[in-house]
Amino acid sequence: MKTVTFRQLRVFVEVARHLSFVRAAEALHLTPPAVTMQVKELESAIELPLFDREGRKVSLTTAGEYFLVYAKRLLATLKDADDAMARFRKLESGQLTVGMVSTAKYFVPRLLTRFREEHPGVELRLKVGANREELTGWLGLGEVDVAIMGRPPKEMAMRAEPFAAHPHVFVAPPGHPILTIGHPPLAAVATYPLIVREPASGTRALMDRFFQEQRVELRIAMEMPSNETIKQAVMAGMGLSFLSLHTLGLELRCKLIEIVHAEGTPLIRTWNIVHQQSKMLSPAAEALRYFILEHGEAHLAEHDRELLGPATG
Repeated sequence: MKTVTFRQLRVFVEVARHLSFVRAAEALHLTPPAVTMQVKELESAIELPLFDREGRKVSLTTAGEYFLVYAKRLLATLKDADDAMARFRKLESGQLTVGMVSTAKYFVPRLLTRFREEHPGVELRLKVGANREELTGWLGLGEVDVAIMGRPPKEMAMRAEPFAAHPHVFVAPPGHPILTIGHPPLAAVATYPLIVREPASGTRALMDRFFQEQRVELRIAMEMPSNETIKQAVMAGMGLSFLSLHTLGLELRCKLIEIVHAEGTPLIRTWNIVHQQSKMLSPAAEALRYFILEHGEAHLAEHDRELLGPATG
């Protein structure tokens, strides 16, 4: 193991991410033969095969799966060291990996575009997690520098700072009978089938808690892991749903979906910017943290006022 290099680890992790030598080469701006050579040298150094190759199909061996965990830890530690040195140099440059739950992808890119205008030396990389659990895993492994999420993890030592309100609403297709009631009680909403997010989702956890507090039985027609698929199902007339207002801009403006102004809604959570307490943020990450805390609330408040209108309450 003495001859293993960080370059080899980076190449190995990229091949493991894509399960493709060609796609890893494209991501790393290398040639496929160069990637193959780095992996072979790494396998020779640890005296174990890391990948099974059958034609163009690539998969991790058991040893490769174990080694991938340690390779990511080593690269994360190296990134922490580089960030610490950057703080001494006070450089706002380098690569910054921002993680987010899928719901945040509807507004975070616009915020990051504004951030890049002020900090052109920072190279941004986005990782969108399917749900809170996946993003929490990335935070724990150091695969993201900061994360944008609703419900911060309690199982890890994290610093979570709220920066904006996060409304959630019931929605229906235009012309649905529930829309004829001005502010229907939750019991009336519950008489219709609901299309909901999966249990690991923060949106689902909020909805479940609301039904429990109101002592209303939840009638689930379907569970789906995608906001986009849920919206298509609602528009098709398959049922009502409960979603983040921040996922609904286009559909509401085009009148493809309408808000059900149920009693007690919108339910308000908060958006948080989160990072490991033990992690020393790079100057670039600190700059992004300050930028989101300063501008995030105003950015989203304007969006919410436009969509909720005078019927909020």
